[in-house]
Amino acid sequence: MSKVTVFGSFVVDLMARTPHLPVPGETVKGSMFRMGPGGKGFNQAVAAHKAGADVTVVTKLGRDSFSEVALGAMTELDMDKSGILYSEELPTGCALISVDETSGQNEIVIVPGALNTFSKEETDALTDLLGRSEYVLLQLEVNQDANERVAELAVMSGCKVILNSAPYAPVTDSFLAKCAIVTPNETEAEALTGVHVETEEDAVRAAQYFHQRGVSTVLITMGSKGVFYSDGTCSETLPAFHVDAVDTTGAGDAFNGGLLAALAEQKSLREAIRFGQGTAALSVQKIGTTPAMPTRAEIDDFLRSRE
Repeated sequence: MSKVTVFGSFVVDLMARTPHLPVPGETVKGSMFRMGPGGKGFNQAVAAHKAGADVTVVTKLGRDSFSEVALGAMTELDMDKSGILYSEELPTGCALISVDETSGQNEIVIVPGALNTFSKEETDALTDLLGRSEYVLLQLEVNQDANERVAELAVMSGCKVILNSAPYAPVTDSFLAKCAIVTPNETEAEALTGVHVETEEDAVRAAQYFHQRGVSTVLITMGSKGVFYSDGTCSETLPAFHVDAVDTTGAGDAFNGGLLAALAEQKSLREAIRFGQGTAALSVQKIGTTPAMPTRAEIDDFLRSRE
């Protein structure tokens, strides 16, 4: 199994479940509140770790009580803490999450805090870690100049870059050229390429945009329609696993973390996508983000039962 790195965000999730998502100006009485670890980077690292990957997460916290949520979760899961950085000025990031308890749909507001303060010195210090990693997984929840520097160092070190382009933010062609794999959902794919992605033909056109900018492998997650992939020579849509979802928060993170773990084990692209899909399908059947990430045994059992 290869070493992998996740560079990205940690936030404390402040999650409330409600009978329906409020419209502007409306107050809704919630049925449950939960506080816990989250953030796309952290969620993806936890998903990969629980799926069996040798993963180091690099993220940045404040010097505050919310930082203990991250450290406590990592201690409980026996995760590598060597990638934890601190801001002396800004607080640990947080996310306000409302979940519709009927549909499982959600609305999220993120306050990045320390996540916007990765410095060049801090990213340059990751050179050795990237040199020991086969893949580094990035998202767009930290300051983008840090992502660009990590991608540059990864390419120099022979480490392949996976970009989960969420939440959407504009990126340069030169940044995309450093990415071996991109994993947008259909909304992010449209925002990045200008192609409205609804059918497989749409996805092929969107993938072509990325291929023309140097990305070798494109995965577009399309919700209940499944995951489209293109490696530049062939393309296919792998159907979703249909399950009863109770909370879709973190489903994309579960997919990306599972995908990363499978690629680290040298699984084929198609096998890695199915593994990621299984990870996501299990995660949406539980409430929360990090606590909902399944174990390797659960993923293996699920895939055996479905395949």
